[in-house]
Amino acid sequence: MEDNSAHNRYLILVVDDETRIARMIRMNLEHDGYEVIEAYSGQQALDMVRSRMPNLVILDVMMPGLDGFETLQILREISQVPVIMLTAKGEEEDRIRGLELGADDYVTKPFSPRELMSRVKAVLRRTEGNAAGGGDNNVIQVDDRLKIDFGKREVWVEGELVKLRPTEYRLLYHLVQNAGWVMTYDQLLTKVWGYEYRDETHYVRLYINYLRQKIEKDPSNPEYILTERGVGYRFVDYKRKNAVQ
Repeated sequence: MEDNSAHNRYLILVVDDETRIARMIRMNLEHDGYEVIEAYSGQQALDMVRSRMPNLVILDVMMPGLDGFETLQILREISQVPVIMLTAKGEEEDRIRGLELGADDYVTKPFSPRELMSRVKAVLRRTEGNAAGGGDNNVIQVDDRLKIDFGKREVWVEGELVKLRPTEYRLLYHLVQNAGWVMTYDQLLTKVWGYEYRDETHYVRLYINYLRQKIEKDPSNPEYILTERGVGYRFVDYKRKNAVQ
């Protein structure tokens, strides 16, 4: 049986203008041992993020005034707090837009409490401070342009520090640790997002694109993260490449 007291260190902000839904989500989260606060508008949510600094935000898309997308866009200017979007069933454009704006995950309405709790646990698990690589005290000089310090969780491109979101960092970590080897969609989903995400292949494609935009000289013609069509991705075998040079 799971020890719910282990969740007490997490504060979760639920944002939905429908108080009935917000209260239902709160009840289920508190049952699992989380501390929960509520907001009923985008502006109220932004104020609470600044004042209370939650560990996770569950954010509804459809709200009057500032909608979920506008709220998320402003939120990403002040915080990297993990965000799960609540979207309407079948609205694929909403899901993609949310992820592109910086959401970490989404749940479609109507949803089961079990599904939401599973997503909450998965997002918190992969965005914790001691995520993959934090204890590896080694610097990898891929080439003259790209350097990765897994001990400090830093990525440098052409001498400039590049800011990665936690999920982007975890994805890069697993690719680099398996440099030269093909990592399948299933392997990446399981290692980066969790076993329950093994069918969400679009997550991998989207975050690979994010990484390429940040570390590749020409994202449309990548040198570091290579596509193995229909299978997955491979990080360039920099050790072999450097040895040959």
